Amino acid sequence: MPAQQVKLYQIGTFAVGNRLLDAEQRTVQARMDRSNSLTSGHRACRGCGEALGARYVLDAAMRATGGQIVAANATGCLEVFSTPYPETSWQLPWLHSLFGNSPAVASGMAAALRAQGRRDVRVVGQAGDGGAVDIGLGCLSGMFERDDDVLFVCYDNEGYMNTGVQRSGATPPGARTATTRPLGAQPGNAFGQGKSLPLIAMAHEIPYVATATVADLHDLEAKVEHAMTLHGARYLHVLVPCPLGWGSASEDTVRVARLAKETGIFPVFEAEHGELTSVSRIRQRRPVEDYLILQSRFAHLFGEPRRDDIIARIQQQADRNIERFGLLDPRAQEA
Repeated sequence: MPAQQVKLYQIGTFAVGNRLLDAEQRTVQARMDRSNSLTSGHRACRGCGEALGARYVLDAAMRATGGQIVAANATGCLEVFSTPYPETSWQLPWLHSLFGNSPAVASGMAAALRAQGRRDVRVVGQAGDGGAVDIGLGCLSGMFERDDDVLFVCYDNEGYMNTGVQRSGATPPGARTATTRPLGAQPGNAFGQGKSLPLIAMAHEIPYVATATVADLHDLEAKVEHAMTLHGARYLHVLVPCPLGWGSASEDTVRVARLAKETGIFPVFEAEHGELTSVSRIRQRRPVEDYLILQSRFAHLFGEPRRDDIIARIQQQADRNIERFGLLDPRAQEA
């Protein structure tokens, strides 16, 4: 991902206000001509990370392609809150697929465009972690194997939020869901289960794989824009905190996403053809407790008795991510 030096005007933070940047350095969301691909009127919860992620991704893709985008969307929260019959909040050609076949539908759209000789129109597939990590994994793997010309985006809120907050293959260990109760010797979701879909995508050696969060808009938009310059199968995995399912405050969505990166819980990186090419380094390392304590899905770890053993195991996983991906900035400071 191309990088640039940006002067920081806000003392004591790592953020910079868009209004202080030159016009060409501002995010798509700061521009008056943004497409508003997911516009107002949807039924998402306050602070919904998935609503933010979908708008950020598709607005960036629309800008990168001059508005030549069609989208396939799996059943799930994003589809339900954005298209209550007979209304829609989408301002682009958009197709609702089944829960598990969005990658296959997107592949079919790409094949139809190719048969028509339409190289100018690009395809984006979308799903939550239920529709990508679990139910749609077979279709997604097939899309990767065929190298279909699709950017597939997983908006990862780490559970089946639309149907009552059940565990998914992306639910982190120790987390409380409707199917992983905060009881017993190993409360919450079990350790050693689940899967990393970004690593599975890398194993297919497709042209591009990246992870991102809704906390770093410049990084997310740059990855979408880069992905749209490429052809073939591309995968973007975006962490989108869910205030309802995670039990976090609606105003803390971006804060929680930022802590996921700064603790090492969620590694942010890019890969091409199976090889890691860049990482977003941690400049101020935080202990995982700072991230966990903001979410009631981990509240049982801080009760009586406090489960320091489980918190330590989660810290070990974050430390492993930091070492595995080389996430720590050499100038980083402990919080």
